Amino acid sequence: MEPKAHHVIIGLFTVTAFAAALGFALWLGKSTADRDWAYYEIGFDHPVSGLSEGNPVLYSGVQIGDVVEMKLDPQDPSHVRVLIRVDQQIPIRENTRAGLVLANITGSMSIQFSGGSPDSPALKGDRQNPPLIMAKPSAFDSLLANGEDLLQKADSLLANANRMFSDQNTENLTIILANTREATDALLAQRDYLDALLERLDSAGKRAGEAAVKVAMVSDNANAILQNEGRAALTSLDEALQTLQATSSRIDRLTRENEGAMDSGLQGMGELAPALRELRSTLRNLNQFTRRLGEDPTRTLWGGETMKELSQ
Repeated sequence: MEPKAHHVIIGLFTVTAFAAALGFALWLGKSTADRDWAYYEIGFDHPVSGLSEGNPVLYSGVQIGDVVEMKLDPQDPSHVRVLIRVDQQIPIRENTRAGLVLANITGSMSIQFSGGSPDSPALKGDRQNPPLIMAKPSAFDSLLANGEDLLQKADSLLANANRMFSDQNTENLTIILANTREATDALLAQRDYLDALLERLDSAGKRAGEAAVKVAMVSDNANAILQNEGRAALTSLDEALQTLQATSSRIDRLTRENEGAMDSGLQGMGELAPALRELRSTLRNLNQFTRRLGEDPTRTLWGGETMKELSQ
């Protein structure tokens, strides 16, 4: 009787545990079924390799739903439409961005939401009319899409590198390096001569600078002379010309006033003619001095050929 009682107790305990587990599973399933979901359609204009139904949907790394259905766009088969469901309590807004992220090292992909400012309107949708959100290609998507092009470019680069390092090019490069070394050795051998040449060039440059300073000093002195003594000489010359002009005017007036007397006596005329010749000679010498002073004021004022008086 005792073994039979133990079997009854064990059987009763097993049935009770199974009934409890079944009740918990039914409750959990009912809770999941009763959960409120919001449905959205994610549009991809690039391949979605690694994404499949049941894969998680993340928001900033936290799972908020899963992929329900995947299909091609009937209007453009190169586009993919993915139906997802998200916990209705998670706000998906108009400026929320969607994209693919790598879920694990096996290549499985997940959909991830990011962004979405609180002031942006919320998107509401159900399974019959889910709002469309266009996914933005990520850097990883671009890498996968352009992987074939990258491999082709890498292969082309390796082929070009092999052609560049061919036997002929290698030999030419060796010759160029040898010539470069010979030229370097020749320059090193002439180092003392080059140093001396550079020193002479530096000395010549210094002397040229000193000469330029001296020329500038001479030019400044000449300018000072012209500004001071030359101006005084020109002033004196102007005064002399004014005096001569006044004298000439007086002589002309006297000639007009005594024209009758001069016509009546040859003696007075004979005395006036030498004076006129002397005046004409003086004016001629003065004109020559003025012309030379305009052409070379320094030489005229401070030395040079003296003016020769021209005789009539």
